[in-house]
Amino acid sequence: MRIIHTALLPTLVATLSGCLSPMALDRAVIAYDKTATDVLSKQILLNIARARHHQSIHFTGVSNIAATFSFQASAGATPPLTGSNGTTLVPVFGGSITENPTISIVPIEGEEFTKRLLAPLEENKLTLLLRQGVDIDLLLRLTAGEFRVQQGDRELAFVNRPSSRNGYAMFRRIVLHLSSVQDRNELYVEPLIFDRHWTLPASAMTAEGFQALEKEFSLAYDARRQLYQLAKPVTGRILITNYDPDQLSSAERIRLNDEVEKGAPNDLAVDIRPGYPGGEYPLRGKFRLRSFHNVLNFLGRGLAEEPEYDVAKDPRTPQVSENPAYAMALSESAHAPAGADLAIRYNGRYYALRPEQGYQWNREGFRLLYQLFQMTLTELPQTGVPSITISK
Repeated sequence: MRIIHTALLPTLVATLSGCLSPMALDRAVIAYDKTATDVLSKQILLNIARARHHQSIHFTGVSNIAATFSFQASAGATPPLTGSNGTTLVPVFGGSITENPTISIVPIEGEEFTKRLLAPLEENKLTLLLRQGVDIDLLLRLTAGEFRVQQGDRELAFVNRPSSRNGYAMFRRIVLHLSSVQDRNELYVEPLIFDRHWTLPASAMTAEGFQALEKEFSLAYDARRQLYQLAKPVTGRILITNYDPDQLSSAERIRLNDEVEKGAPNDLAVDIRPGYPGGEYPLRGKFRLRSFHNVLNFLGRGLAEEPEYDVAKDPRTPQVSENPAYAMALSESAHAPAGADLAIRYNGRYYALRPEQGYQWNREGFRLLYQLFQMTLTELPQTGVPSITISK
């Protein structure tokens, strides 16, 4: 019997080691993932608090995590506790896990800081979020600095800032009306797609030139005029509408795109027409998008200097379910807030996301901030910049 039991020990050791490995790896991956998410969330909230005190904004990114695990298992046998009265060996098992993580963090500075935090947000990033079902009023209240409209020879700007009483109220009514169109599933956020056409004399066409053009253009030969007609599909700028842009003629789409192209790269154009859902309040203009830095400043000012306030919908706008006073409500207090999901301490004060009942507008707003920051992500440098490596 002793020989049989001893032969089983290597199998038991291997089984024990195999059980330890996936369990430890599972816990480590989940723990690192949770920690990385919590750290970034607290950095965002911390920078809002810094903006509230007119302090510099700063982010640090994790560029690399490398963790080495050592799994050891041991097994043995000992005589029975009954002394000489028994003959069966008593197995003894042991195991240990050693974790050695190395985490490299890199401050976001220089060109990286400019690209991610100071450069205005791009229209294609916002439209990607809108296609995922993000509330357009929540998105634009955070990311748009103003709505601009052309009136005659001059351009008016309705500024999304509570200190601008008339501009802020008009901005709020505009985004709320767009939200009502979205609630009816009649809001289109699509690029203008059309064909560009050119003509080329047949005498100027060579065999090599024909082969090169054929790769990018559709060609048609006009024998009567001795011309080649070239056409190429073009994806133009993005337009927010209450109608399907594909229903417009190609000439109309080209005209609209040419108008939008006159604006800045961070402009998001709007064309809400009568005769379609939401057309009871026609809108024609463009939102000018903020940088992520300015989004944080906007939220920081809202804590004390420029608090937001209730704005009633336009009489032409149907009833909407959500129209909170704040784009994202935060709290500032001398004591740790109770019931807050996320809170940080800065300058002797506590800052937290306000809890709410019903629809979680504030949570959705903070999740949107997190997504926007991630969408500005570029590859963090591994070498050549000041970094901190933490080895446990």
